This record gives sequence, structure tokens and C-alpha cells, in this order.
Amino acid sequence: MFAQIIAWLRSLFTKAKPKTKRGAAGISAVIAASVAFIGPWEGLRTTAYPDALARNIPTVCYGETRGVKLGDVYTKAECDAMLAKAVEQFHAQLAACIPGLPKMPEGVQVAFTSWSYNVGTGAACKSTLARKANAGDLRGACNELPRWRKAGGRVVRGLENCRGAERKLCLEALQ
Repeated sequence: MFAQIIAWLRSLFTKAKPKTKRGAAGISAVIAASVAFIGPWEGLRTTAYPDALARNIPTVCYGETRGVKLGDVYTKAECDAMLAKAVEQFHAQLAACIPGLPKMPEGVQVAFTSWSYNVGTGAACKSTLARKANAGDLRGACNELPRWRKAGGRVVRGLENCRGAERKLCLEALQ
């Protein structure tokens, strides 16, 4: 099911020729699919608020925290553009510590990019998931995703659900 959603999203955002499940996807298709995957999980809030799950860090749009001040207000279009730019940056930063990322199946790239957007590339690059991905154990790396379900030391249902969806997308891309 996730593979069908990704294919549909790719058709909406790119005119790129579809890639096989095992083939490397074009970066624009991965970014578009990642934006479409991340947005609903993060939710859209156009006015900055203190995120209780992230030590009350000012947050806006789709979970953006960088340079945000309480009271900042954005349009949906600005939030969409901000998310696309951030996803591109997170994918590039993750590819710096997982050099094979751009050659991985699209669903794997989307799952890993979504996860790194949420946990940060500092934590992502030091993780067992990154070590397994770099060792070529993509199935093992996908299976690490559910471990990242806590905020403030406690399990958060929304994070648990998101990590489960990322894991499913990741594993389906390997079939």
C-alpha cells in the first residue's frame, strides 16, 4: 500500500520516469515523497507554539524549530516551502553519514529521511540504524526505526505510530 501511495505522490510532484522498487530514485522524487509522508505526521500549525514534547522549543508549520520564535506566523504556502527545503537539507545531511542513501530504494530513503527530520541528523548519524545501513543491512536498519518512539523519556503514541509507518514503508521497499 505504501509503495502505491509513493508512486502516486511521485506522479503528482515529478514527471520523472518511475524507478523499480530496487532502483535508486531521483532526488526530486524522494524529496516530494518525503514531504508528502512527513506533513501529515507532523501536522500543520501556522502560528509558532512551545512544543511540550520537545522541551517547549518554539515550533511552527510542520515541526520546524530552526530560527523559530513564539508568535511567528506563516502561510500554508510558506510552511510547504519551508518543509521542502528542510527535507532536502535533512536528506543531504543524512547522506553525508550514510553515503549509500541516494542509491537505496525510494521507500527506504523516505523512511530514513522522515525519521532524521524528527530526531535530527546528529542523533541519526550516531545511531545503530546508520551503522546497519552503512554495513548494507537495510532490513536491520529498517527494524531499528521503532526504537525511536520516545520523547522526554516516555513513549509517545504518535511517535510510535509514525515509526511503525516508516518501518513498514522501509521494509516494503526492500521486497
